[in-house]
Amino acid sequence: MDGMTTTHDHPGEQAADDPIKLLAIRDVPLSVDEVFRAVGDEAAGGTTLFVGTVRNHDGGADVDALGYSCHPSAEAELRRVAEKVVANYPVRALAAVHRVGDLKVGDLAVVVAVSCPHRGEAFEACRKLIDDLKHEVPIWKHQTFSDGTEEWVGAC
Repeated sequence: MDGMTTTHDHPGEQAADDPIKLLAIRDVPLSVDEVFRAVGDEAAGGTTLFVGTVRNHDGGADVDALGYSCHPSAEAELRRVAEKVVANYPVRALAAVHRVGDLKVGDLAVVVAVSCPHRGEAFEACRKLIDDLKHEVPIWKHQTFSDGTEEWVGAC
């Protein structure tokens, strides 16, 4: 090919050497801007951001209050989930933060973002990140419904 390289040979098409930029479980309000800034990368053509918010209902019942708690291993498990994503996708940058404590309807519960060379990879990697976080990281949701009943929902 006359000394030209294919697009896949460009370093920007590969995963970054250290793509995990921000991982945290916090008891303070989350920032979409902080997570978005953390995954900025000049080689990324696609950045996908997911924001999970507290809704006012679940399973047909009105939610009055909601709180998240976590196991002491939650941040280590979050890192394990993130490392699995970066091992399987060409991630340029990744960030994930989850809230614990008492939250109100409309509050941000989780914000994750992934940047990859192309949009399809970014969507797939971000979907894998949020799905695995919800299924594997030991964070539990305690909901109080308007009828006075309560429910615990486990992440794993």
